[in-house]
Amino acid sequence: MKQYHELLERILREGVKKEDRTGTGTLSVFGHQNRYNLSDGFPLVTTKKVPFRLIAHELLWFLQGATNIQYLVRNNVHIWDDWPYAAYKKSPEFAGETMEEFAAKVATDDAFAARWGELGPIYGYQWRSWPSPDGTSVDQIQQVIDTLKRNPDSRRILVSAWNVPFIDQMALPPCHTFFQFYVADRRLSCQLYQRSADVFLGVPFNIASYALLTLMIAQVCELKPGEFIHTFGDAHIYLNHLDQVKLQLSRDYRPLPELKINPSVKNIFEFTIDDFELLNYHPHPAIKAEVAV
Repeated sequence: MKQYHELLERILREGVKKEDRTGTGTLSVFGHQNRYNLSDGFPLVTTKKVPFRLIAHELLWFLQGATNIQYLVRNNVHIWDDWPYAAYKKSPEFAGETMEEFAAKVATDDAFAARWGELGPIYGYQWRSWPSPDGTSVDQIQQVIDTLKRNPDSRRILVSAWNVPFIDQMALPPCHTFFQFYVADRRLSCQLYQRSADVFLGVPFNIASYALLTLMIAQVCELKPGEFIHTFGDAHIYLNHLDQVKLQLSRDYRPLPELKINPSVKNIFEFTIDDFELLNYHPHPAIKAEVAV
């Protein structure tokens, strides 16, 4: 994971102070690329503990085409709670609930979840149900699978989450905007373009999520894993994360873990959390930081 740490160091060294929509402020660089060979181990950061279970559940949620946090909170995954909770707090229905109480209500009350757990047409909706002008929709993930099996040399194997007319309806416009697959020598690689990247908190999740997705698709398409290539637009560290970044950079690297995937799963939409086993992950302790909303 040296590449990830070099990006943190570059931002500290070269980053320009910029204002942002959250009012927190960032150090930012524009344009960067990292490459991870998936044969070298699963690219999960070791200089702080990163919760793989949360990453896997979020990816499964995207693949369901879901846009409501109820599945996540029922599985004790709270990485999307901030945005619907912020909307709920502004409503006349808000009765002083904490975020934890809000999440518990979403998990147990279907009507409440339907009203306040929705995030709008975010990633999963665009991945699985991209609206067409004729009123139908396009399942981009299924298209990827079909094309990889039929025509792996195609240069059109990509998925976009940046659907311009829908941006204002989303709780958070897509940060990881589109990704492309490439096959060479029966090895599957994936390149992600990320327009905006919270490098301390979000990027370790993004690396692991797209590496996992690449491994899953490689398995169901009977391909070997290649590379995950991570291309950034605005790569930034929030100003209230600087101390945490310096602590992380003071730590030594540890060997990458191994990820085992249930080999019997041959359909991308049939994976469950029990089909993944992370082995030999021995990271440094977690480093807490506030999410900028």
